[in-house]
Amino acid sequence: MDSNYESAGLDNFTRKYLYGLATLAVIAFVLWLSSLDFRVSEINDLLEADAELAAYPYPFRVMSLEDGVAQVSSPRSAQLSAIQSLRVMFPELQQKDAVSDEMMAAQEALASMQARAGQLVKSQTDVNSIRWVLDKQWLSSHGVYVD
Repeated sequence: MDSNYESAGLDNFTRKYLYGLATLAVIAFVLWLSSLDFRVSEINDLLEADAELAAYPYPFRVMSLEDGVAQVSSPRSAQLSAIQSLRVMFPELQQKDAVSDEMMAAQEALASMQARAGQLVKSQTDVNSIRWVLDKQWLSSHGVYVD
């Protein structure tokens, strides 16, 4: 009867190997869970709850919060002009001149939405300042690649 049990079960090495793998998986899960920043999620939920920001085609997001400095995503920077970003967000602006009335209005709306997002983030007691970061991931998902 014992030989039947042994042939159907796992040998000692395999059992120890599986226990070791399970232990490593649990440790990796705990480390991953501890790296999550729930405060960033809370602030992003606040941004998503704002009706004006939610209606805008670009989703402003807090990327990280460290020592009171919130890194907030932006579709524009010194690396990429607002006009290029606006042409991604609003395809109807593709053929518009940079100084057209439509493009100027879109730039003002972008500045207003970015300021609104900044005010909401900065209104949090644990945020002292904001650092705007070009959202390369969002841009690349829309076919614009920035080095």
